[in-house]
Amino acid sequence: MDLVLVHPEIPHNTGCAARLAAALGLPLHLVEPLGFSLEDKYLKRAGLDYWPLVDLVVHKDWDALQAALSKGAARPIAERLRLFTARGGTSLFATDFAADDVLVFGCESKGLPPALVAAHAERRVYVPIRPAVRSLNLANVVCLATYTAMVKAGLSLPDNDGAHTPLPEMKDDVKPLSRTRRIDA
Repeated sequence: MDLVLVHPEIPHNTGCAARLAAALGLPLHLVEPLGFSLEDKYLKRAGLDYWPLVDLVVHKDWDALQAALSKGAARPIAERLRLFTARGGTSLFATDFAADDVLVFGCESKGLPPALVAAHAERRVYVPIRPAVRSLNLANVVCLATYTAMVKAGLSLPDNDGAHTPLPEMKDDVKPLSRTRRIDA
């Protein structure tokens, strides 16, 4: 399972998603443009000292992401997408997920690009909320959606009784930019 943030704007939300990715051992993909620098202190702070555990991949655009996630995949990328939007689709709790799904989340102010949603309208997933509330915080949705998708896909969650055993490399002052792989094509 892969996590994707398309054009994220708020470093704290991306840092929270990175911390979740570290906790679950999932790759986190960011699609440019980003609304912040990967050297942002708030991004680093939100991810705390977990950056050595983050598999962070930055893609220059949606096409680069699709190409990268298509390499060696058993299913076509279009069948693996789950586009999270506050505007219709299937409830998160009524959606079936597969182990190789790609969970895609849009930017905080605009959500996913309309053309992307239109091209894959049948892949939309939403979190039920009251009509008076426009949307939920991105970091909250990423967390709720990821755990729900993993359980529904039959993926194992980390086997942990609450113990914390820091890795030696977590003592280093690791910046998000130093953990980034770039994919431009």
